[in-house]
Amino acid sequence: MIQKKQGRSYIMAVLGILLAIAADQYTKYLAVIYLKDQPSISVWKDVFELTYVENRGAAFGILEDQTWFFVLTGIIIFGLIIFLYTWIPKTRKYLPLRICGIFIFAGAAGNLIDRSRLGYVVDFFYFKPIDFPVFNVADIYITVSFAALIILIFFVYKEEDLAFVGRKKEQ
Repeated sequence: MIQKKQGRSYIMAVLGILLAIAADQYTKYLAVIYLKDQPSISVWKDVFELTYVENRGAAFGILEDQTWFFVLTGIIIFGLIIFLYTWIPKTRKYLPLRICGIFIFAGAAGNLIDRSRLGYVVDFFYFKPIDFPVFNVADIYITVSFAALIILIFFVYKEEDLAFVGRKKEQ
């Protein structure tokens, strides 16, 4: 019974990742179709715009054209998330941790697909008042999930809730 539950958990994780990647890639496709050859579209005057940007770097444009670095970082992130996902107990209590892992994985994969296929990441959301860097759905997955992960680890789970990290994996 435990094996069946774990197998279903992994299948649901893979389906969640694939759905999230598909949503990210579809929004980027729409950005290319509707935004690439025109000026920004104001969604909320002087606050929020849709604007097409080809991001060849990381956040704030650092490490521009360093695709090898992003591929290596992506592989490390994927490995770490897969490793931790197998260690997180498959109980309802830890579902938020598993969901964070799914969305961080999907976000990293969505941006890695762009970098591998295009040589850059398609960004299109822009908050004008704070002049925040233009971003995309994959960036939202990563940022929100990482923030949720920090909150969960520091404010929700107790030390004994996270003791599974240091234990040997049960068969």
